[in-house]
Amino acid sequence: MFRLMRSFLFQAGIVTEETQDKLVIALEPEAASVWCKQLPSDGFISQNHSRNSLDQRPGTQYIVADCGGGTIDITVHKILKGGGLKELNKASGNDLGGQNVDRKFKQFLREIFCDGVWEEYERKYPSELQKIMYDFTTLKKVDEDVRISCPYNLAMLAQKNKEIEKYFDSVQGVSLNEGSIKISREKLRCFFYESLQGIIKCLRDIFKKDLNIEYILLVGGYAESQILRQHIIDQFSKRCGIICPFRPQEAILRGAVEFGRNPKCVESRKSGFTYGLAVLKRFDESKHRGKDKYIADGKEWCQNVFKKLVEEGEDVGWDETREHVLDAVDPNQTEMRVRLFRTERKDPGYVDDWGVEEVGSFTVKLCDPKRSRDRKVKVEIKFGSTEMTATGTDLSTGEKNTIKYDFVSL
Repeated sequence: MFRLMRSFLFQAGIVTEETQDKLVIALEPEAASVWCKQLPSDGFISQNHSRNSLDQRPGTQYIVADCGGGTIDITVHKILKGGGLKELNKASGNDLGGQNVDRKFKQFLREIFCDGVWEEYERKYPSELQKIMYDFTTLKKVDEDVRISCPYNLAMLAQKNKEIEKYFDSVQGVSLNEGSIKISREKLRCFFYESLQGIIKCLRDIFKKDLNIEYILLVGGYAESQILRQHIIDQFSKRCGIICPFRPQEAILRGAVEFGRNPKCVESRKSGFTYGLAVLKRFDESKHRGKDKYIADGKEWCQNVFKKLVEEGEDVGWDETREHVLDAVDPNQTEMRVRLFRTERKDPGYVDDWGVEEVGSFTVKLCDPKRSRDRKVKVEIKFGSTEMTATGTDLSTGEKNTIKYDFVSL
């Protein structure tokens, strides 16, 4: 899914080779909403969902579950007047996507072909193994008994130890039939157990919040699985509608293009991090004991104080700008270094606290101190939909320096 989406965006001329990976990660859930809100009601597989509610009326709240191969990214959107989207909770990701099911299937084969047979097969015939897993991605879309061909080389390695049929004697739900491994519907469902339990827990946690969810929108390649869709229907169809585009993977691909061209269609997102700057504060022994001192112009300053600009979970507009003015405390300095940090913590005190990481930095040239001793730099951080732009301006000269932090997920 990731490679397809990346290629689609690149060919559409929306991203460069350097930035395409980060853009895809940043906008998948939003892309799904942008594309699906354009579809007519007959463009969906639906359960307990009326045609009229697909009109995306202002005030409508819905869950977007982006079911990819690696992760399941879940968020909540609200339709605003004019058709824009507001994110009501930040996207929560996990490693319970379709690849989790693949791993369970591969582990199952390893248990069948024991005594080192499977390990030898993996080592000697990686291309055959790749074909087995490719075939399984198709089979896991259905909710019925399935058959997968047992490769010749795997059978030959197995028969060095014992007759191949004996490998299946003590395993329930699977058998060897005319060169194919037959897996029962019940056994196939077992591969989904961990993934489904994790997804259901994430969705239930959202329903515990003070929200008015009208439907769950399932998108991404993994959403093509009948087992996944039916399980979510069984758990939540009495609470809200469950809908899925007929081509759930395409919803993200095409939505990404629309979103890349018109990022303001997602008017507000939840910040995934607390963002701030490193600043100096006049040293106060009662507050800053144990912290490093910086002496300038005969005064003592505390270094590395975290100045918060945006808090984790806070609403941020698609092109919103936050500002802070930094003072040059040393009359001899010729430039000022501006450092931007982020953390998942709500209110860190210092930039060297645990969990705080530096996003990037840049420098701004300062005017000659003979011209003005009151030298200030205005820092403006623009929180765009898929990237941040930081600008520092010397207020005495107007000289600027700007840097983009490409596609930082908000």
